[in-house]
Amino acid sequence: MVGVLLPINTDKIYQKLTFNVRPPKTNCTLFSLEYYHRVQSFLFTIEEINKDPNILPNMTLGFQMYDPCNIPHYDLQGALQFLTDSSKTITGNQCNSRPLFTAVMGATVSSNSIILAHVLGTIKYPQISPFSSVPLLSNRKMFPSFFRTLLSDVVQSKALAQLILSFGWTWIGLVALDNDYGLQGIQPIKEEIVKAGACVAFMEYIRLGQPDRNAPRIVQVIKESTATVIVMFSIEADLVPILNEMVKQNITGKIFIANAGWARSVLLSVTNYLPVLSGTLGFVSEDYVVQGLSQFLAEIHPSTSKTETLTKMYWEKVFTCQFLPENQTALLGKSVKICTGSERIEDVRNKSNYISSLKSTYTMFAAVYLVAKALDDMKICKVGEGPFINGSCADIWNFKPWQLTYYIRRARPNIKVNNAPYFDENGDPPGVYAIINWQMKPDRTMTHVKIGYYNNTAPPHRTLTMNSSQIMWNLKSKQVPTSSCSDSCTMGFRKTVLQGKPPCCYACVPCLQGEISNHTDSMNCFRCPWDQWPNPEKSRCLPKPIEFLSYEDSLGVSLAATSMMSSIVPALVLGLFFHHNNTPLVKASNYSLSCLLLMSLSLCFFCSLGFIGYPDHGKCLLRQVSFGLVFTLCVACILAKTVMVVFAFMATQPGSSLRKWTTLRVSYSIICICLLLQLLLCITWMSLSPPSPQYNTEDKPDLIIVDCNDRSHMAFWVMLGYLFLLATISFIVAFLARKLPDSFNEAQFITFSMLAFLSVWISFIPSSLSARGKYTVAMEVFAILGSSWALLICMFFPKCFILLFRPEMNSKEYLMMRNKNKGMMVGREPSLTSFTITVFCASFILLTTFSASLLDMENEVAMASINGEKELVR
Repeated sequence: MVGVLLPINTDKIYQKLTFNVRPPKTNCTLFSLEYYHRVQSFLFTIEEINKDPNILPNMTLGFQMYDPCNIPHYDLQGALQFLTDSSKTITGNQCNSRPLFTAVMGATVSSNSIILAHVLGTIKYPQISPFSSVPLLSNRKMFPSFFRTLLSDVVQSKALAQLILSFGWTWIGLVALDNDYGLQGIQPIKEEIVKAGACVAFMEYIRLGQPDRNAPRIVQVIKESTATVIVMFSIEADLVPILNEMVKQNITGKIFIANAGWARSVLLSVTNYLPVLSGTLGFVSEDYVVQGLSQFLAEIHPSTSKTETLTKMYWEKVFTCQFLPENQTALLGKSVKICTGSERIEDVRNKSNYISSLKSTYTMFAAVYLVAKALDDMKICKVGEGPFINGSCADIWNFKPWQLTYYIRRARPNIKVNNAPYFDENGDPPGVYAIINWQMKPDRTMTHVKIGYYNNTAPPHRTLTMNSSQIMWNLKSKQVPTSSCSDSCTMGFRKTVLQGKPPCCYACVPCLQGEISNHTDSMNCFRCPWDQWPNPEKSRCLPKPIEFLSYEDSLGVSLAATSMMSSIVPALVLGLFFHHNNTPLVKASNYSLSCLLLMSLSLCFFCSLGFIGYPDHGKCLLRQVSFGLVFTLCVACILAKTVMVVFAFMATQPGSSLRKWTTLRVSYSIICICLLLQLLLCITWMSLSPPSPQYNTEDKPDLIIVDCNDRSHMAFWVMLGYLFLLATISFIVAFLARKLPDSFNEAQFITFSMLAFLSVWISFIPSSLSARGKYTVAMEVFAILGSSWALLICMFFPKCFILLFRPEMNSKEYLMMRNKNKGMMVGREPSLTSFTITVFCASFILLTTFSASLLDMENEVAMASINGEKELVR
């Protein structure tokens, strides 16, 4: 005999308890077509085993079945009746003699199976559940005699989590029963989801102690949540109130992930739930066709069945009709279909609901065969070769429960299915989950389409196989829905977690300057190599452009052309002076020093070319040295001219001994001494810390600026400071000597030339410090050209004006008369002075304008980059 605990109904009617009278009996309700087919599968399997001569020959398997309605104390009551044989319920195939109950099959609900396993396990009484999947039941220390033919929820939970993550869903809602089945089933799913980096949007429980199952709260949370995907870990009956509430509030657009407890539910595959459940994905045990079961079911008829009441309920469910007495048919109207008994099972055999209800019958079939095979192995045991002490065998008519447990653990029935059932060391079966998709057919009926498999014995990268193109999402959409707390961060952004929010709720922050992220939803940005820079989208690194003041650059070309053309002007002035070398004006201007000054000015213009072009090693060594020496020669010539003006005036005083200091030898000595000091400074600089080319990525991170590293900034500023000192001395001396009564006093021109020279280089200091890259070099080139032009204009243009346009002023008589008659000069000096001041002001304004232009150009480039980043952020 086999004791069977199989429900026919899936729900019960809760009675109000007052506790002042005996609690009423719980009434079962909600007949389940799927459960009824499980019962018929058991009956069919018993019949097949009894007809098979190869298994348990000359023995007959009987059974005693109890409908517990999935109520815990009913399951326990039934199991205790099997153990004590005190049952007076309906029995089938019962022998005349006292039956021996070999095993208990049940319960259907995992939490009920745990209760039975605690009781039956104390005496090692074998218990096989075809439908309990809670992971706790795999604990052999707690439940040593429990077995099951349904895969454990540990496998199912990993499969559900992997399915969710395969679609990129990261914001998941969880709903589970508040019993052992729901709590132990949903927890591994939550752990797997969190471990993979996804987040739980909410976690609600179906309260079994409440008639409405906590449906209003659960549905309200689902409605308000932004999560599109919701895992429902439950059984079909307990989902009915929740689905009814969702239909009532017209909540659609959610994708449900179903566990095996309801993934193939016939009860829920009705038209009323189509808008809610269409697109659902779920896992079910792999389908194995039990051969002959369909024909066995086709022979069921209310008129021939021993259980007429149950068979009529089955008939009404399958054919959607009602059995009613003849005198009541008129009261029903035409809208009710009446069952006549002439309906045929063949007519509904291909309907999706009928087919789905048959697909969960294999686990019952396997459970019965495993018990039968264990009994058969016990029966054929030979004494001396048995598995027990001294090779003994168990008596098939009088064995202990633990002895049958031994054989069940090792049973391998020979049945014709793809994978013959057996148990591992934990009492669990191996197996494969099928992935199904709930799809609405054109006739507005639900069908369960198989779209893939999950095999826990396959290699890790091949456990989940699925044909996503077959999936039909909610409302017939082929587009995979998204379920995330925040929108995906595109390339060029990184995720930053919002304070107080789950990790999946984040803000997208653009990568910092010089960093990229080359895939979506990047947690970090990565810095580009030193010679590369991000593209505008910050999705990949590109080689940095190389920048230097080149001859191909418009700025470089204009400065080079200006330098070359400017160098011709001192040569033309020199030619003019050479042509008029015997005139009083040229002689009074110290002809030899003027020629040397003009040649040095020409070299000043030329030396600026050393700053244009690719800065190789030789150019870096020579350009600052040549600049310093040439300008020192130029300023030293002006200083010598200034000193000679003072000495010449002082030598005219009676009894003066300074006449010998007015010779050219003194002038050249001054020039040589000034030049020698600058030369020594340059040699020291080049010896201790010579300039060299460098790749500069600090001033402009998005460019590689090729420039010269002066190595010693102090040396450069000392060299420039030395020039500043010479110019300052010249300015002071010339300023003090501007009104000396000389024949042609150059002190005024020297004063303004030095003032212009100093103004240019003082303006250069802040401009060069604020400029970057090639603009720094361009600023120095312009300072060289500007200061050279200032000297040339202030020193020689007034003389050239007289030589070319006022030749009458180029006479000894005019110069002598200029000294004697100060009144006459008063009217003329302002004109020359005004001209010089005008030139000075123009040069200063020109330098300022050029500096501002360069800074504007640099700022425009920077702003363009910033605006590009802002647009990218938008």
